[in-house]
This record gives sequence, structure tokens and C-alpha cells, in this order.
Amino acid sequence: MVRGTLTFISGGVRSGKTAFAENWLMDRNCSRLIYLATGVASDDEMQLRINRHQQDRIAYKEKWTTIEQPRKIEEIIPHILPGDGVLFDCVTTWLANELYEGWATENPCFKRNNCMEEKQQQFHKTISSWLHNGADVVVISNEVLDEPLSNISDVLLYQQWLGRLHQWLVQQSDHAFELTYGLAKKWK
Repeated sequence: MVRGTLTFISGGVRSGKTAFAENWLMDRNCSRLIYLATGVASDDEMQLRINRHQQDRIAYKEKWTTIEQPRKIEEIIPHILPGDGVLFDCVTTWLANELYEGWATENPCFKRNNCMEEKQQQFHKTISSWLHNGADVVVISNEVLDEPLSNISDVLLYQQWLGRLHQWLVQQSDHAFELTYGLAKKWK
């Protein structure tokens, strides 16, 4: 089996990342287009963003299959076939979901021994599995690391984990873009 490709797209909030990623995958002639949505409508603003993304996909002639998976992205491995295009939107939301998993019971992952390390390993395995299965994978993430590191311990921890994930994704990627104001800068 021929390895698929990995494209990493980062940028600020509302910089045009999702539209760029959707067009990138539609231009790759994939057999199916899979949209892995990690967002949870926890407030009105997030619900509006989710609705807008859904409407954008409906507007395209190509058919997108949306899989809503806020956590445990490894559960969709069996659903990804050779030749699929997978748009993972987005790492920052997924990371927050995983980092704070267990918050309601006052036992969030980031406070449990090795919990985040295990989630990071599973993240690596999942992305690698999709690629080895011949999928074209596009991973979107918000760039929140342009600002100084936070003095708030939870935010600093989030920044550190996000930085690790971004570095690994860029190392593994065939293409890496940063979007600003709808303009894409190719870094790799």
C-alpha cells in the first residue's frame, strides 16, 4: 500500500484554514471526503461556527461525510479507507477535549499520571494508521503559540502540549502551511 500524504495547516482563528483545507482535499481527487469534526457546541458562538462549517460543506458539489468525534479519534480508524481524504478539524479543540476529559468528576486527564502521554501516543498512532492505509490527511490547528507563554498553569500546560503536537505534525507532514488573512504561506 502506498502511504498517503499528510498536510498540516495552522493559523489564527478565522484565518481561512478550513476553506483552504477543504479546497486542498477536493483538488486531490480522493475517493471519499471525510470531515472529522472535533468541536462541541458548548456555547452559542461555537454552535454558530459549527453551523457555518456544515453549510460550507453542503455548498460543494462533492459529498462530505462528517464524523463528529470530539475525543478518541482512534475510534474512526476502521472507517478510513485507502484513497479517502480526511480533514481533521481541529487539533486545538481535540486537545482541549482530551486534556479536560474527566473535568466533571474533578479528575481531568492532565492531572492523571501519564494520561496525556498516552493520548499523545494514540494521536501519533492514529495519524500514522490513516497514512499507512493510503489516506490523504489534512490536519488543521489554530496557532496560539505566537503569544508569550502564559503565567496560568493550565494555559501553559495546554501551550506545551500543543507545541509538541505541532512539531510532530510538521516533522511527519509532506506539506505544511500557515494561513494569515486567507493567504497561505507554505513552510514545507
